[in-house]
Amino acid sequence: MSSLADVTEATFSTEVLSSTQPVLVDFWAPWCGPCKMIAPVVEKVAGAHEGRAKFVKLNTDENPNLAGKYQVSGIPCLILFKGGQPVDRIVGYVSDSAINSMLSKHLAAA
Repeated sequence: MSSLADVTEATFSTEVLSSTQPVLVDFWAPWCGPCKMIAPVVEKVAGAHEGRAKFVKLNTDENPNLAGKYQVSGIPCLILFKGGQPVDRIVGYVSDSAINSMLSKHLAAA
């Protein structure tokens, strides 16, 4: 299973919105095949960016209000938050290079 921390509606504000580091949130659900496929890709990217960004997972089945708030209509959906605001997103299965390139756009400016 994943080594990424799980966030919920109860912990989202503290873990994501109040974080001093950029946070990549993986919006997923247990029944979603592409979500299972992208999980190890996100973990690999997380390892490469350790100390520069935070990586967490949010189960959309258990936290539908957050999925709705951030207009997550398709999963997997990776949303990058900086300073409590969503600044970029990727929907669907992508390679690690696509995630790295999104992150590098925002981490370079950090």
